[in-house]
Amino acid sequence: MEFRKVFDTIPEKFDKWRPQYCKEAFDCIINQAAIDSSKSVLEIGPGTGQATEPILKTNCDYLAIELGENLYRFMINKFKDYNNFHIVNGDFGLYDYGDKKFDLVYSAATIQWIPEPIAFSKSFELLKSGGYLAMMTLHGDYKTPNETLYTELQEVYSTYFKPETPYTQRLIYRNALNYGFVDFQEYKFQSERTYNAESYIEYLGTHCDHIVLQEPYRTNFYNGIRAAILKHHDKINFCDTITLYLTKKP
Repeated sequence: MEFRKVFDTIPEKFDKWRPQYCKEAFDCIINQAAIDSSKSVLEIGPGTGQATEPILKTNCDYLAIELGENLYRFMINKFKDYNNFHIVNGDFGLYDYGDKKFDLVYSAATIQWIPEPIAFSKSFELLKSGGYLAMMTLHGDYKTPNETLYTELQEVYSTYFKPETPYTQRLIYRNALNYGFVDFQEYKFQSERTYNAESYIEYLGTHCDHIVLQEPYRTNFYNGIRAAILKHHDKINFCDTITLYLTKKP
């Protein structure tokens, strides 16, 4: 199974354990792109809506395109009370949007799954003149607040984390400028998370390369993670950096 489709196997778990994006990042998007009830917005690959509700609450004309059938159905149920919520089950690069154009196209840790020429050229095509492309990523640093624990966890990874296919998805966000976009901006926001051993294992189980981890490594890997965190007072802290990339169609 393609990594970009594996999340569709765990919609409930994904919704419960994936971290949310901070309010400050959404405020920046909404203010820069002037999103309100008069504007149209497309979210690429919303998953289970970790980055959906703050945009919906602007009363914009919201459309999501979600590749996973189970995630699509989950989203319909989760946001059914919003009259401005619309979603289609399809592939961002292949779906026929007709003559629909958007004031904002945005992605929270999903656009990197799409080949660069499709990701940026299709986004550019779908935007109105003056419209924005917003892309968010979240990087969790657990080395800085837990250096000894970090070293022990890395030993567990070195010994037992042997996925059949490694995760290699990357996107150079600034390359949007090569596809006609202008005014590329980067913003960073900080937040924190804390897990105990069991909740951290649940969270790890929502990562694509961890979902597909097979025996004989899987059991030993999670047992090793659990033992290391329990040894350190059953707590692991994260210092998160949410990065927002904003760029504009002239």
